[in-house]
Amino acid sequence: MKITVQSIGLTPHEPLEEHLNKKVSKLDTFYDKIQECQVHLKVENTNTKDNKTAEIRLVVPGDDIVVKKTTDSFEESLDQCVDAAKKLLIKKKEMA
Repeated sequence: MKITVQSIGLTPHEPLEEHLNKKVSKLDTFYDKIQECQVHLKVENTNTKDNKTAEIRLVVPGDDIVVKKTTDSFEESLDQCVDAAKKLLIKKKEMA
């Protein structure tokens, strides 16, 4: 699976990239037909602390899976995205 990361308004530091790669690469274990994973990181212009948005798009045969979460840290946003994507991948695999 090819992983591409696009960040808007920030430069991801090394620990964040390691965390992202570790979490996202595990999605392969739930559904082996993932062709590509696109990760978008963005800082939203809001007055609240919850302004770090992570969006994961999994390119799979049929419909792509898109999950988007916003929390106060990119790590937490990524964790929530991966958890949601994992559930959707398991559901897709069971339906196949």
